[in-house]
Amino acid sequence: MKDLKIFDTYSKSLASFKPISAPFVGIYVCGPTVYGNPHLGHARGPIVFDVLHRFLKFCGYKVRFVRNITDVGHLVNDGDEGEDKIAKKAKIEQLEPMEIAQFYTDSYHKMLNSLNVLPASIEPRASGHIIEQIEMIETIIQNGFAYEVNGSVYFDVIKFSQTNDYGRLSGRIVEDLLAGAGNETRELEGQSEKRSPNDFALWKKAGPEHIMQWSSPWGKGFPGWHIECSAMSKKYLGETFDIHGGGLDLLFPHHESEIAQSVACSSAQPARYWMHHNMITVNGQKMAKSLNNGIAIDEFFSGNNALLEQAYSPMTLKFFVLQAHYRGTLDFSNQALQASEKGLNRLLAASDTIKQLKISALSTIDIDSLETKCFEALADDLNTPILIAHLFELVTLINNIDNGTQSINNEDYIKLESLYNSYVFDLLGLQKEASQGNEKLEGVMKLVIELRKQAKESKNYAVSDAIRNQLAEIGIELKDGKEGTTFTF
Repeated sequence: MKDLKIFDTYSKSLASFKPISAPFVGIYVCGPTVYGNPHLGHARGPIVFDVLHRFLKFCGYKVRFVRNITDVGHLVNDGDEGEDKIAKKAKIEQLEPMEIAQFYTDSYHKMLNSLNVLPASIEPRASGHIIEQIEMIETIIQNGFAYEVNGSVYFDVIKFSQTNDYGRLSGRIVEDLLAGAGNETRELEGQSEKRSPNDFALWKKAGPEHIMQWSSPWGKGFPGWHIECSAMSKKYLGETFDIHGGGLDLLFPHHESEIAQSVACSSAQPARYWMHHNMITVNGQKMAKSLNNGIAIDEFFSGNNALLEQAYSPMTLKFFVLQAHYRGTLDFSNQALQASEKGLNRLLAASDTIKQLKISALSTIDIDSLETKCFEALADDLNTPILIAHLFELVTLINNIDNGTQSINNEDYIKLESLYNSYVFDLLGLQKEASQGNEKLEGVMKLVIELRKQAKESKNYAVSDAIRNQLAEIGIELKDGKEGTTFTF
């Protein structure tokens, strides 16, 4: 079988995966900034890197998977100016910043659980690693790649670029960045302090109105966005680890800055391989509040969003994501999701069919060849669309054996069952849901919802409320929206 190959964004090539210290593998993936509920776009990264996590374990590696929580909050512009996102939300809701961070961390974990994503080995929080970030900044200053101005510390991009290839990961050229920065027409907070407009903050001085601040050698302040990942990945995975993952939207400036900080501190690249997944778009556009095209995960599961024709289950979302290669764009549409729902039902229904297959003396199937193709699909840069195509070949075989057009002996039956369970449940992380494949229950719920609607229309609110309350007692939640009533388990 083939070795794992992954597309390394740094070298812009497909590379054979060779761990630094086999059988141990260290992975760092950038987690969320916890100041809002997760939306549809937040689901792709966890699903993609969960398959990587599962596949490496399947191959026999001992994986340390680190995913951070940004609970310090970086700045509104994801740059060096503006107001801390978590602090801003805390002011609006009149809560402590850590209440905000905890609430939305819980919300993020709820999404991960619903998608059956494996838990991280370590989930460090930025607020718990202020000391490590300060120590790293001090080293970068000592090495001559950062400077302090009025209580803030900035990374010196020009100085670093004289001896290092700044911009290689993202394909940017320092001279072009400087030319673009020179066209900036508005004066941004802190820009006048910088030696170059492209210098980025490692530490920012906090004004008295800034809620989240810590003591440092440079006075009261808070860390820049990029330094947290450099400090936490180094602490838990070492100066150089195997794989760093994240979305393409983090390529610049976040990951580019991480590399610069780590090299400036330790003279070592932080990761051997860089993996980036593409975005989920809506009608070809990135999801954004300004475009009013965002879909919160809770809305996706309940159907309560104008862009949704119905509610979709967590596994339908997961299957939808896995049907596209992680480096390709993935455009949301109800038509595509409904097709994913049907495909998922067909794939998962085969698990029941397997149990009733008749064992024959002879086999007319080549299960070994199909198993090789499934493995090679994942080994080829996590090609989940090709894997799923092979799994549907397996489903066809299962159905053919069930209807008697093909046969299977006991030895191949054991292989077939293992192949199905390994790739559908263990590697893709799919699972049967309460409503999965239960068309009768769907029909019953439609009838119940219609009876409740009639009760409300006749102003028989006692019956309407009783239906809702009794369903809630058995774990079925009704949600009334503009498009009607939906239910979730």
